[in-house]
Amino acid sequence: MSEALKAPRITVPTGDANRWKALVFIALAQLMVVLDSTIVNIALPSAQKDLGISDGNRQWVVTAYALAFGGLLLFGGRIADKWGRRRAFLVGLVGFALASALGGVAVSGPMMFGARALQGVFGALLAPAALSLLAVMFTDAKERAKAFGIYGAIAGGGGAVGLILGGFLTEYLDWRWTFFVNVPFAVVAALGATLVIREPEGGRNRSPLDIPGVVLSTLGLVALVYGFTRAESDGWGDALTVSMFVASAVLLLAFVLVESRVKAPLLPLRVVRDRNRGGIYLSLGLAIIGMFGLFLFLTYYLQIVQGYSPVKTGFAFLPMVAGMITGSTQIGTRLMTRVRARLLMGPGFLVAGLGMLLLTQLEIGSSYATLLLPAMVLLGLGMGTAFMPAMSLATQGVEPRDAGVASAMVNTSQQVGGAIGTALLNTIAASAKTSYLKDHLAGAATRPQQQLVQLQGMVHGYSTAIAFAVGILGVAALIAFTFVNAGRPGSVTVASGAGVEDEVPVPVVAH
Repeated sequence: MSEALKAPRITVPTGDANRWKALVFIALAQLMVVLDSTIVNIALPSAQKDLGISDGNRQWVVTAYALAFGGLLLFGGRIADKWGRRRAFLVGLVGFALASALGGVAVSGPMMFGARALQGVFGALLAPAALSLLAVMFTDAKERAKAFGIYGAIAGGGGAVGLILGGFLTEYLDWRWTFFVNVPFAVVAALGATLVIREPEGGRNRSPLDIPGVVLSTLGLVALVYGFTRAESDGWGDALTVSMFVASAVLLLAFVLVESRVKAPLLPLRVVRDRNRGGIYLSLGLAIIGMFGLFLFLTYYLQIVQGYSPVKTGFAFLPMVAGMITGSTQIGTRLMTRVRARLLMGPGFLVAGLGMLLLTQLEIGSSYATLLLPAMVLLGLGMGTAFMPAMSLATQGVEPRDAGVASAMVNTSQQVGGAIGTALLNTIAASAKTSYLKDHLAGAATRPQQQLVQLQGMVHGYSTAIAFAVGILGVAALIAFTFVNAGRPGSVTVASGAGVEDEVPVPVVAH
């Protein structure tokens, strides 16, 4: 008898018969959440004018959502583990749709801010429930690769699709439709989920809720996200900004201490102590820092410097979306079961970094076809290839009772990374622009020359910040190569009762 036949057999369950149909509705719900992160940005100027929101308060349309979503993600993941992911998914969908409808009919700034906060609350329940459903429904290695390839493409490219859809709705209908569009998405996803999603038995965590952990994590994450948001508008030296960072550090440290001592922690430390998951959370967060800043800079560059309309700007991002879909569903899916995850994640971040490096050459008259197009394709391919195994491995081998909170950590790293990226890279860009104008504006005698210098300063600020993003992606690649060591071909990661993961050879049986 061959060695392969002597190896211990593992029965890898194929899951529910409707799992592929379920994937359609889970992906639709995820698309809705990701779209919302950018679609509202396109509509913000029109909404601000109609609702009479001041320039000082308009940031709350974005900040109210970010604070609620980022602060409650861990709680949402734990609720999904406790209630059941299907139930949490449906509640999140319905709540998100109602909050979106409220935003669409808003008649004042406070009403809009409240609607956005509610969207964040229900999004924090919906997002980890969606990812954890995939984790527990797709357990076969090849099927898991395909499922997470689709999910990763949506998670990576949905933001750019939101720019296109937001541009269309704002330009040809009304800004309110950027909110109303979520309602049909949610209705279709909820009806489909009700009919086809069947959560595997025995995966719930029925332990009592860790209230101190909920309070400390929520307040700590809210303080962290708000600190970075305020740093963007008021500066890093602002007293409240600094106090937010200090408060966040104290609260999150207290959270870790509490979680190490309570019997039923909100975030079992075994989830983040694993070197693979820890490396993924960290590298994903860093990659998102670069991506979020890039979306913002390219949107402003195309509209203000190049004079693109909102719709044309959205279409300009399509090559990046196509690259993400290709990298995730073709490269990542085909190779994930053959090579180690770090050999996809590390090179993926480096390819994306190469695309970023091209964008450091931005000038006022840069050609879309010869500079922006190849840069966007490389960015999309690299990020899609890296995101796909990261999304899968972040929940692979985790105990079923921890699937929700492990999924929430993926979303938390992305949300915090987005807040850091927007604030950090904006600050770098603004500082570089100010320095450029100080050196060049005095030499501009006429108004057209001054306007030209202003645009040159803006583009110089963008290219400087993008250069920092290149370095950040390099660090993300280094972390992926160093920390992520799972995913050996022909192996399946299984969790022992103590939460320790082992790679077990899967026997190949000749037919």
